Amino acid sequence: MTFRDWQQLSPAGAARELHQRVRTRLTADQQRAVLAALGAESGLAEHFSAALGGTPLSGVPYFLKDLFPVAGQPMFAGSTFLPEVRPAATQDSALVQKLSATGAVFAGRTHLQEFAYGITGENPHYGDCAHPRFPGHLTGGSSSGSAAVVAAGIVPLAIGTDTGGSVRLPAAFCGLFGFRLTPRDPFIADAFPLAPSYDTAGWFTATAGDMATAINCLIGSTPAPREPRGCYVELPGLDAEVALACGQAADHFAVRETATSTAVRAALRDSVDTYNTVVADEAWAVHRPWAERFKDRYDPAVWQRLNRVHSTTEKQRESARQSTDAIRRMWSDCFRDFDFVVLPASPFAALTKAGCTPENRLRILALTAPASIGGYPVLTIPVALPSGLSTGLQVVVRSPDSPVIAWVLKQFSGR
Repeated sequence: MTFRDWQQLSPAGAARELHQRVRTRLTADQQRAVLAALGAESGLAEHFSAALGGTPLSGVPYFLKDLFPVAGQPMFAGSTFLPEVRPAATQDSALVQKLSATGAVFAGRTHLQEFAYGITGENPHYGDCAHPRFPGHLTGGSSSGSAAVVAAGIVPLAIGTDTGGSVRLPAAFCGLFGFRLTPRDPFIADAFPLAPSYDTAGWFTATAGDMATAINCLIGSTPAPREPRGCYVELPGLDAEVALACGQAADHFAVRETATSTAVRAALRDSVDTYNTVVADEAWAVHRPWAERFKDRYDPAVWQRLNRVHSTTEKQRESARQSTDAIRRMWSDCFRDFDFVVLPASPFAALTKAGCTPENRLRILALTAPASIGGYPVLTIPVALPSGLSTGLQVVVRSPDSPVIAWVLKQFSGR
């Protein structure tokens, strides 16, 4: 169901439909892995009834990644202990306030990979987040629950965050449209942080039309003075079917330019090390006040990543600073010649549990870290694969209100 379909329902009908979809489209284990909180049917009916009318998001239900404050509700951020060190919020986050002002209806909160420090969708506390349409595969993360509720057709909109690909990868794995904003903007400022230099807010929709509506309502857009020009950059490390599908999809709206592609690949050689170094330092700064006290309650994989900071050398930090400068210069050069740059969003289709290896995490970050380091907004476009699974394209743009976004979504609105 699209935004418009939900808007045709009565308040009681919308609340009933949402609960029925949770019951019938997610198994009990999936519900535990996906949902941190679900509004009661009677309460949701009241919220639908009270929602502001007359806007494109009026009566559209959404779920919220459990990193954003909601007044009076505890935030766990995928952990078991965060409320013990962080009191419940006294007011809603800026993004929730904006959504309320548009008439969107808050349906509940979604689980994530613990503290957003991971990209596969695994969580030992609540369960790994299974792909709603392909049993045995995972949604990707860290915005795993938010991707799952849209992919399962429970709601047409869900809010996530993206530090190193946490909207882009689940969108690609689940066949969704995804959008990430920029670091330090008002919509991410009050969310629980992973690495503030890279953290961004974002969201998922199932259709291009709904994504265009959400962006226009929440961000706004500017008209394109001309048809924008984009470049597709082929990157190494992709499975063969993914490389072919991404190239064919990109050819519909972007060119391939050898000089630009060569320059981009050269600048990105150290992007994964740079990303990991910066995130390790910033994440440890967030967790330092309580990390040792709660170390036995962290996901062991997350604890290992947090502890990476203790083996980071000053030489690595200096290398990361130099690499950051080089990558940002590369992006500036690209945007002198092109209005947008297109990269693959995933090197493979949705992973199985066995495929969630450190090596595959590095393969993902090789594609997603560059835009994170640059600090640019990214629109993710789903790309179908012959297997029925999916990958995606990252459309990197200069600013969240870029006219490129509406233009690209229009190219994909009928697919």
